[in-house]
Order: sequence, then structure tokens, then C-alpha cells
Amino acid sequence: MRCSPSAGRPEKVTVDTFLISAVKITRAAVRPQSQRGTTSHTHKGEPVVKLPPGPAKRALRCAAGVAALVLVLPGCAAQDEVVTLDFFQFKPEAVATFDAIIDEFEAANPGVRVVQNHVPDADTAIRTLLVKDKTPDVLTLNGNGRYGDLAKACVFADLSDLPVVDQVRPAVSDIIADLGSCSRNEVNAVPFSNNASGILYNKNLFEQHGVEVPATWDELLEVARTFEQAGVTPFYATIKDAWTISPAFVNLGGALQPEDFFDRLRAEGSDVASGEVSFSKDYPEAMEKLTTLYGFGQDGASGRDYNAGNAAFAAGESAMYMQGSYAIPAIRASNPDVNIGSFPYPATNSPDRTVVVSGVDVGLSIGRDTEHPEEARRFVEFLMSQDIVDRYAQEQSAFSPLATSTGTTDPALAGLAPYFDDNRVIGFIDHQLPASLPLPQYLQQLVLGGHTEDFLAAMDREWSKIAARTIPNEKD
Repeated sequence: MRCSPSAGRPEKVTVDTFLISAVKITRAAVRPQSQRGTTSHTHKGEPVVKLPPGPAKRALRCAAGVAALVLVLPGCAAQDEVVTLDFFQFKPEAVATFDAIIDEFEAANPGVRVVQNHVPDADTAIRTLLVKDKTPDVLTLNGNGRYGDLAKACVFADLSDLPVVDQVRPAVSDIIADLGSCSRNEVNAVPFSNNASGILYNKNLFEQHGVEVPATWDELLEVARTFEQAGVTPFYATIKDAWTISPAFVNLGGALQPEDFFDRLRAEGSDVASGEVSFSKDYPEAMEKLTTLYGFGQDGASGRDYNAGNAAFAAGESAMYMQGSYAIPAIRASNPDVNIGSFPYPATNSPDRTVVVSGVDVGLSIGRDTEHPEEARRFVEFLMSQDIVDRYAQEQSAFSPLATSTGTTDPALAGLAPYFDDNRVIGFIDHQLPASLPLPQYLQQLVLGGHTEDFLAAMDREWSKIAARTIPNEKD
């Protein structure tokens, strides 16, 4: 007997499969044409088929022979035993990339089938699955506050013993660890790719106007004024999509806030007004600088959204764009020939204090209660191989989290890459904020003509309200 998979992915073949087929043969043979057999019942009411001699008995012997053959060919059945992994994947732009990676993994692991499950609203989808107690075997998740909530709820397995964990850049490991975990020493997600938030710039426009990349805050203002005087929009702003203001907030706030700001803020609980740290005390400089940069935006910015901004920057309508590496693929899709560069926000006049804000764009987790832990770990280890990680980073204009990586070859990211090599990287501070705090809306109101004092007071007030519900006050 020859065992070969059908076209496409192999189906699960077991002893039961052969027995069911054999029973079908028997039933066909005993189906009455001229009352070949009769049916009676035992005293318990169970049907018993009485077979006459002839084809029926031969069919039964055939069935028994098939079953016996299966039992003596365990290697054949085992070969076709396939474990199916449910792979929850949240990035729509990466579906085709992961399909290709899955094909490679399955070719090297014929006993494992991986089914990629992508849905438009990943946050809602994963929570729905958890409510139904259907945690996927392997997951990709954005390393944000929502991931941290799930990690602290012990949804994900501990991956601290995977060898690749020690190969992740220390600064990147800190970013994911700061979001939370099930217990102090657990690793509930392995960083697969990193993004970077900085300032994108049009290299051709900089060259045409003899402008150098700024390294200090004063130099950045001088660059903006130079373009403004030349009739070139310094920054393309997309205020209609409130979230697009957040990159400036996380870069300026992250660079200028006191050390351990959010840890200290959480320790204060709801008692922010009398505490040592608060947004009103520690964020005025960052917010004044944010509104200064937005003052260099184009007319009509309140009606322009993220997609419009990508297209406009691609068309050379501004010299700079306050967006991260994640915007580069969309910009290039609009204009493949655009010459993009990048540099970190110079939040101060001391270049040695400049850092790059980075997030774990994709983290890999395993469901804590997966029925296939061995296969799930094998898949995660395959995904974290340097070749796969580097290839994905190149295709998605991202950064590899691995210290062993040779670095990005994307010229658009060259201005940010050295900060990864030197571990001068911090996480997105908005990931430290409760999801119920409406930061984007507050930022939108601010840049549309609001006052810094009102913005900061609203942040303190909202934090206090949320903390009163969720954070014990250690002073009580």
C-alpha cells in the first residue's frame, strides 16, 4: 500500500479513517437486492446484522484485512498524522509575507500545518477568542499596552528558555518587558520586528536647498525656517487623524520626561495633584515644542488624514514628515522613486541625549494552554531564525531586534540605525497610558489652537480618574 498526500496540504489519516472506509464497503455489499441479510435486535435493543454467505462475508473479510494492514503499517499512518497550528496574525500588510514563510516552515516540518488567521480588527478578535477560551496556538501581537494587559493576565506561555531570547538587543528586551508579564521572570513575547519613530525627510529637497540634517533642537528650528522662507512646507501635518500627532508626543515626551516617570506616576495612584511627578509638572517643555513643530505645518492640515499625508510627502509637497518607519512602505507605494531619509527628534541641544523611540512592531507569543506546545515552539524558533527576521525587516522597512543582525540595508532607515546599534532606544510612552485615556483627542485639540496648560491639566485629571478605579494608592 502506498501512502501519499492528496493535492495541497496532507489530510489527517488514521486507523479510524481506514475502518470507516471498510465499513462503507461492507455496507454496500450487504445492501439488500433480494434480502441478502436481515436485521434483528438484542434484548438491549441494539441492532445486529446477520450476514449470509457470499459477497457480504467476503466484504467483511476485506474490511478486516484493511484494518489489519493499517495496524501493521504504523509508519504510514504516523507519516500522515498532521498537527494544525492556529496562527493569529494581526498585520494586513504582512499576510503574503507570512504565507511564504509558512510554506517554508511546512516544507521543513511535514508533520505540522500552520493556518494563518488574519482579521481586520485584531484587538477585538483576540479578545473575542479569549472570551470563548479559544486562545490561538501562536500569535503575532503589537507590543503595546493591550499586549501588556494580556501578558499580565497570563494568557501567554513563558518563553524565557528559548535560546533566541538571549540574542535580542537588551534595549528591545526592556521595551517588551516594561509592558508587563505573567510573573517577574517570564518572557511572554519574543520581539520579531521593531519599528522606529523619527522624522522622515526628502533627501532631494534637503540637497536642493543646501540643508544639513539637524542634530540639535535649535538646528531643527533653523531647518524649518529655511524651508518656510523658500516657500517649501517644512512639515506635512495630518491632524484629521488624531493618532498621527502621537509620534511627536512620544518622541518629545520620551526624551524630556524625568527618569522612571510612569513608574513614579503609577506609585502615586490617584494622588497626582500633590505628587512629585505629573504631566503639569514635567511635560510643559515637551508640549510647547510639539506645538512649535505643528506651527510649521501646511494650511488646511485639519482636513488631511494619514493616507493623504503619505501621498503628499511622496509627491514632494513637504520637506519633512513626522511619521515612523511604518509609513515608508505606503509612501513608496505612492511614489517608488521618492528619496527618503530619516533622523531622530533632536529634542534638546545636546546630541548625546538624543534617542530613538522604537516599539516592538511584531511580537511572537504562544498560547499558555496550547495543545501543541512542542510544535508551536518549533514554529516560533523558525520564525526567529536570523534569515527570516532579517528578510521580514527588509520587506517591511523595519528593524531586526536581534543583536546578531547585520543591520538594515534600507537607505531610508540609515539615519536611525546607529541608535539601535548603540542601544540608544526607548519605548513608546503612550503604551504606558491606559487605553481609556483619550490622548489622541487631547492632542488634536491642542494643535488646533488649545493651550498647553489645559492639555496637561486634562491629562492629570484623566489619569487620576482612571487610577482611582484601577491603581491602589500606596499612601493609603
